[in-house]
Amino acid sequence: MLLYKLWRSFIKEILLLKRDIGGIVIIFVMPLLLIITITLIQDSTFKNLEGSKIPIIFIDKDQSEVSKSIKKELEGSKTFQLMTQYTEASAQKAVFSGEYQMAIVIPENLTKDLNSNIDSKVQTIVSSFGIEADSAATKKTAPRAKEIHLYFDPATNAGFKNSVMNSVNKMVFEIENKKIYKAFQDQLGTTENLEENKNLISFKEITPKKGPAEIMPNSVQHNVPAWALFAIFFIVVPLSINLVKEKSQGTSVRARISPTPYYVHILGKTFTYLIICIIQFLLMVAVGIYLFPYMDLPQFDVTGKMFHLLIVTVFAGLAAIGFGVLLGTLADTQEQSAPFGATSVVVLAAIGGIWVPVFLMPEFMQTIAKFSPMNWGLNAYYDIILRNSGIAGIAKELTFLFLFYLAMVTISIFYERKIHSV
Repeated sequence: MLLYKLWRSFIKEILLLKRDIGGIVIIFVMPLLLIITITLIQDSTFKNLEGSKIPIIFIDKDQSEVSKSIKKELEGSKTFQLMTQYTEASAQKAVFSGEYQMAIVIPENLTKDLNSNIDSKVQTIVSSFGIEADSAATKKTAPRAKEIHLYFDPATNAGFKNSVMNSVNKMVFEIENKKIYKAFQDQLGTTENLEENKNLISFKEITPKKGPAEIMPNSVQHNVPAWALFAIFFIVVPLSINLVKEKSQGTSVRARISPTPYYVHILGKTFTYLIICIIQFLLMVAVGIYLFPYMDLPQFDVTGKMFHLLIVTVFAGLAAIGFGVLLGTLADTQEQSAPFGATSVVVLAAIGGIWVPVFLMPEFMQTIAKFSPMNWGLNAYYDIILRNSGIAGIAKELTFLFLFYLAMVTISIFYERKIHSV
């Protein structure tokens, strides 16, 4: 009998949704437009990590060994494409107007002054050990420090600036080291080629692999789960509106005086909108798998992960439904539920890391993000897609999502009883 009542409640929800075909189309079409648009915009950023080069201006006033070494390093990198047909004045104008992100200007006589500086210091050190040195070289005055000018577009990210400056510093440091070794080698008369010696300490990045290929993150792996989650939570708007409509049309009164418990009506809504959430997610995945490759975007790989992703979708859907039920129960008019529902979903998305990664937020906001159900769902998706976790690895996030649903529904039921108690 209970199953029959649940079935009738489910059918009632389907009939209500059929009256708002336009709203249902928006629920499915809007997320698809979002995921396609945002992924296309963000893909260039992710491709920068995979070898797409940024054009920058390179001006060489030195035209000698050091500047050529720096130019060779920059050209050999996977980050920059060098533009050399500029003067310093025109480069400054081009960068400050936003045409280019940066310009590097190598000063005149950089190699000559660097060699003089190193020779002078090496001669002084060698002489201090009582070893005969060239007296003329010892008396040389060390030249003034040289400056490599770096021009940045005012809109350039501070992290990009720091990265470039660190890279240039590293290149200059390595060139200086080689020259110092060579100067000592010449003074001491050694025959060993010190330049061929490897550094004692180096860095090696260990990345996850799938077979022989390394797994590299891409825009699709972020946008498909992120915007699927946004779409799932956006059902808060139609769900809360339907609950408010039931109040204004007297449907809720008939439900309260019927022999069917109120929680059955809530379960009916839960099952109905859970199906919508799953359909939304499957459409997102289908776009990632079948449409994105035709748009020159990476294909969304769900090999061996689809079941786990559906489990996360179900629990994320429950959290969204619980929030929608609470909002619809508390609101008295559609003018209250619709704007508040849409705004709250946008806020939860911002806090949860859908738009900006949580690690880039201020520490205070990072703490708040831990209480966002969208953050729990996104972390669960990431654990499966990027970290190859199983159900056990995402058990904490699933538990939080389910408890959130239970808390929202429980508050709704108690509020409903209190308002209509005699």
